[in-house]
Amino acid sequence: MNNEYFSFELIKADPETGARAGIFHTPHGDIETPVYMPVGTQATVKGVLPSTLKEIGSQIILSNTYHLYMRPGSELIARAGGLHKFMNWDRPILTDSGGFQVFSLAKLNKITDEGVTFSSHVDGSYHTFTPELAMKIQHDLGSDIMMAFDQCSEYGYTHEEARLAMERTARWLERCFASHDVPRQALFPIVQGNFYEDLRAESLSRCLPFVKHGIAIGGLSVGEPKARMYELLDFLQPRLPENVPRYLMGVGSPDCLVEGVLRGVDMFDCVLATRIARNGTAFTSHGKVVVRNGKYKEDFTPLDDGCDCYCCKNYTKAYLRHMLNVGEMTGAMLLSLHNLAYLHRLMKGLRESILGGYVKDFVREFYKMQENI
Repeated sequence: MNNEYFSFELIKADPETGARAGIFHTPHGDIETPVYMPVGTQATVKGVLPSTLKEIGSQIILSNTYHLYMRPGSELIARAGGLHKFMNWDRPILTDSGGFQVFSLAKLNKITDEGVTFSSHVDGSYHTFTPELAMKIQHDLGSDIMMAFDQCSEYGYTHEEARLAMERTARWLERCFASHDVPRQALFPIVQGNFYEDLRAESLSRCLPFVKHGIAIGGLSVGEPKARMYELLDFLQPRLPENVPRYLMGVGSPDCLVEGVLRGVDMFDCVLATRIARNGTAFTSHGKVVVRNGKYKEDFTPLDDGCDCYCCKNYTKAYLRHMLNVGEMTGAMLLSLHNLAYLHRLMKGLRESILGGYVKDFVREFYKMQENI
């Protein structure tokens, strides 16, 4: 379904793989898909200015409900005019519901159908997250795309444990939509069910009545082998609705982006690009480069000779290694810029190859070039 604020155009789908190219129209601009979304957890993409994000092609960024609820508080952000004004970003923003962080960061006390009671990782204070509160926080933030509050079950859950989490997620979804009434904010349901196909199928079936503008796939890239994730995406691909964007949550390594696109996914996010940059690792056309390694001490070549980002046009591996080894923030900033630029360029290449009818050749060349994934 579309309204005056959101619509999705599926421009072309590869007949063999199902890889898709489209345009998602939102109140803060159009998003060309497939798209990688940089993560601005605390209302900023670490080490990268909004102006720089635009220069390298960022179309949409993600921020985190849990963290912004903890600090500085969603009501303060609402008084500032919403997240777009607060962080000076005039393009689309997606906010996750905080569910993953509630389960992964906080010390859990009790999970019930009502919600989750936990102690904050910041100061130990007690809070209860409910579907209604997750909606209120995201309404305060004013994001373009909101996520339903869900329970993400860990890899290795038994079928019964995963079933209980999936059913709770489905009940919470109903409450999320009952408390959501802002047409300028799209609310995406999340398919859960761990790695059990019957549970995933049931979760998807229970999501479908609430699929208005998009759908998300949660609970992947949580420690499972990549081949297992691809198998589950293969299972879901023919069952997912075609007329809305499909969002694979928390996935962002280059190979996983490629494989996700080949399985009909339109949107991705992950902190990996900036996290590994701060630790001295770069994505390149030839695979990962660990810039801290001693072999780059006198390497006066750019990170990636196929990249035209500010980092690669102006600095060498030797300089970046020096910055990292002496603890200068410039090194992490430059690597973060490069990694994001690389992923945007990869997604643009995938989109062009879908539109041009040569996506399998593009992917074949990608893997041929990757010496160290």
